Amino acid sequence: MKNVHLIISLCCALMALQDVAAQRVFRSEFVTYSTREEANARKRPEGEQFRIISPTFSSEDDGMKIYVQRFDVPASWNDYNAYLHLENVQSSYVLMLNGKVVAEVGDDRTPAEFMISPWLQQGENVLIVARYKSRFDAIQQQDAHPERKLFTGSYLMTQRKLHIYDFSAEIVPNDTREYGILELDVIARNNFNYEENIAIGYDIYGPDGKLIEYTVRELTIPGKSQDTLRIRADIYHSYKNKWGGNRGQAPLYSLMLYVKRNGLIYEYIPFKRGFGRTEYTDGNIIRFDEPVKLIRRRYSSAATRSTTESEITALKREGANLLVVDYPQPAWFYELCDKHGMYVIDRANINAPKASTERTIGGTPSNDPNLLNEYLERVKAMYFRSRNHSCIVGFMLGGKAGNGYNMYKAYEYLSSQEARRPIIYEAAEGEWNNDEVKLTIGN
Repeated sequence: MKNVHLIISLCCALMALQDVAAQRVFRSEFVTYSTREEANARKRPEGEQFRIISPTFSSEDDGMKIYVQRFDVPASWNDYNAYLHLENVQSSYVLMLNGKVVAEVGDDRTPAEFMISPWLQQGENVLIVARYKSRFDAIQQQDAHPERKLFTGSYLMTQRKLHIYDFSAEIVPNDTREYGILELDVIARNNFNYEENIAIGYDIYGPDGKLIEYTVRELTIPGKSQDTLRIRADIYHSYKNKWGGNRGQAPLYSLMLYVKRNGLIYEYIPFKRGFGRTEYTDGNIIRFDEPVKLIRRRYSSAATRSTTESEITALKREGANLLVVDYPQPAWFYELCDKHGMYVIDRANINAPKASTERTIGGTPSNDPNLLNEYLERVKAMYFRSRNHSCIVGFMLGGKAGNGYNMYKAYEYLSSQEARRPIIYEAAEGEWNNDEVKLTIGN
């Protein structure tokens, strides 16, 4: 294992000079299912196309802890993309496959996803996660997070090379405020070398379980490229099912995406969405054309889903309706907030309080251009994972991390992606990269 440590140490040095993290994926966090029954139950059994990842401890050398997992890759994977989802690593880490570096990840809190097909080989593969104290630790000085078993929530999932890569879904009021409109954008990707046709379908069920709308559309996508399918559908009687507002109600519509080929469906992606659009005007969060009175609590998820659900319902009974988290949460946290009508301001895992008023170049992590890519990765990972959830009413660049070049660029990037919800940075100290929101601070 000393040789493994040497390889990893050399790779870490190389990573400062090379863009080895090019295969990291920034998209909505979702799992695909083989059948509608599995998708409705949100239970994906382990098999050839889905495997739980839980590397086991192998050795420790000079503060670096090595975790290893071996798995087999069948020949059939030649027609698939393999995505690795890592969660609860609880440390900065280097990810290696078959002796080659896939990525260095400094963010110890945010789940990360990688398209790992270029590093796989037919037969046995060796996955190594090397946990270590990172050069980025100054960015994340903060309270400890809940005790969870290492790698809980991690998995390896395959999708056919012709697949749904990402999606954006909202149900918003129409211009006359009489009914809702489903705005669904689906990004389809073709990783084959040649042109392919893809049929993408969807259906949507109301909170009462009744089918409202369904359709299948076809796209022709050139090789090694992607295209976006834009679907707009009227959703009548939606004003009976308003999500949010000042009453805090939370009925959810059930949306199912799927891919068909040769008449067979081979990929289901389920999602729930509430009716209503969040907008930001003059310091107010607006839903259904009215400002929402926000009672804020600082809260991040507990160790388990069940405990978190109990605590969220207790906070709602106490009058809170907005949770401001300390860092990106597990996907089930946002699902719970959707379910219970609890608003959330999501926050990137950036908290570097050292010399926050310093403005010399490099004087703080937030004003060190050498750390720009790390700041942007953390903001991207936060944004794309949670943007589709009804509960999300704003995005926060970080905690107490000073201000400067990296925070300016982070604000500009998020502004280019998000046109309606506020981008908040309370440590901006009066500078321009903060959309101030009127909040009532709870106890």
